[in-house]
Amino acid sequence: MTQQNWTIDSWRNKPSKQQPTYCDAAKLKDVESRLAKLPPLVFAGEARRLKKSLARVAAGERFLFQGGDCAESFAEFNANNIRDTFRVILQIAIVLTFGGATPVVKIGRIAGQFAKPRSDENETRDGVTLPSYRGDIINGMDFTPESRKPDPERMVQVYNQSAATLNLLRAFAQGGYADLNEVHMWNLDFIERDLQAERYRDLSKRIGEALEFMAACNITAETSAEIRKTDFFTSHEALLLPYEQALTRIDSTTGDWYDVSAHMLWLGDRTRQPDGAHVEFLRGIKNPIGIKCGPSITEDEILRLIDILNPSNEPGRLTLIARMGDDKIKQYLPPLLRAVKRAGKTVVWCSDPMHGNTQMTSSGYKTRDFERILAEVRAFFSVCDGEGVWPGGIHLEMTGQEVTECTGGAAALTEKDLDDCYNTHCDPRLNASQALELAFLVADHLKSERLKQKLETSG
Repeated sequence: MTQQNWTIDSWRNKPSKQQPTYCDAAKLKDVESRLAKLPPLVFAGEARRLKKSLARVAAGERFLFQGGDCAESFAEFNANNIRDTFRVILQIAIVLTFGGATPVVKIGRIAGQFAKPRSDENETRDGVTLPSYRGDIINGMDFTPESRKPDPERMVQVYNQSAATLNLLRAFAQGGYADLNEVHMWNLDFIERDLQAERYRDLSKRIGEALEFMAACNITAETSAEIRKTDFFTSHEALLLPYEQALTRIDSTTGDWYDVSAHMLWLGDRTRQPDGAHVEFLRGIKNPIGIKCGPSITEDEILRLIDILNPSNEPGRLTLIARMGDDKIKQYLPPLLRAVKRAGKTVVWCSDPMHGNTQMTSSGYKTRDFERILAEVRAFFSVCDGEGVWPGGIHLEMTGQEVTECTGGAAALTEKDLDDCYNTHCDPRLNASQALELAFLVADHLKSERLKQKLETSG
């Protein structure tokens, strides 16, 4: 059952950050009422299944891959973009599972990731000041008073787009598109011209040989559902609280509250105040919850948040997502790992190597350097290994499109290349080639971890 003194709207009595100011309160109330009557986007049973899988990640038996757009948009909504992102996530999961000998839990930043926290309330251009763009669920990117005005009706469009996206994702995951016999041979066209193609083709050949052996043992897509379909879950930051409340329902089988906008919700680094509205809302729902942990979080703060959000220490409930920056992670992460371990808390530790490594170029582009991203991932594994903690996952902003938003990688993108295909509505994303390159690095580490565990067990 839900915790004491919590109600679906008790967050409204707490101080809230990163919330827009809507001029028409009656219109906002009408939108919330309409959303509350719409069917759920996901189901409580699916969220419970994800929680069980995350409990196995916490136990060191699986690995979490969470990835997708920085911020979804209305303008780029089409079936091809959804398909390409899904394909790359599955390709990465294949690399991690086969190359790292570790089952992978797959969660997309998709079908709901429309709101973005902002450092400044307003933006000024050429002496004109307007509200900052906060994601398509709130306002528009165009620098005009009309576009930047928060409009609650956008929440309905987000719901409809999320429903359509989920419908397609379920068809992909369960309808045969994710069949291992097909997935291992996939490749996006531009990856074929990339340096990652040879590594992926070699992996694909080995997977094909394994599948042929399994078929000879009568383990095929016809005899085993695990070969022809996959579990795929969705997540987003629980930022716009009126939207999240409107899509929170009581599960008829358990009597518990679930936010049915996504399987997993996470708490942002800017909204993780223990006495704040976002923590208050999330403590009462039973979905798996993530907490973004930047360099400013202290040992006391993280333990307090864990106690508030997971007082029963339920495995799979909490995922702590470290987003420190490659130059800070070795200083700030070890004390957190030690404090949580010492307190006996069961959590998933996950690396977000994207958000701490954002920089501005001389030409005005926001970008991320691939080498710094790699450095933070390597440091995450090293620090976890040193503290005897399972490095449970990785969280990436990435896309299946041939974008040029992050510099570096095997293709050696430079600042001059950013202008070629810079499409993000907010933060820079890895393209498919860069994401796969990172996946091979992680797979190598997972493989060595498994080998070390076997040696320790046999010895």
